[in-house]
Amino acid sequence: MAKPIKPGTDNQQPGTYKEVGPRGGDVSKPRIIHIDPGDRLPPTQKPGNKWEKQ
Repeated sequence: MAKPIKPGTDNQQPGTYKEVGPRGGDVSKPRIIHIDPGDRLPPTQKPGNKWEKQ
């Protein structure tokens, strides 16, 4: 399992990311996003949540 990534981080691998809790746990109604090369990870629904590559 990969380490969760903070929102606003750029230069991540392009692909699909899922919102997870602060320690990588599931959240209710997670956002699932797709980023392209050079994109920055967007803010999460709740402060402290992070992103995990799918």
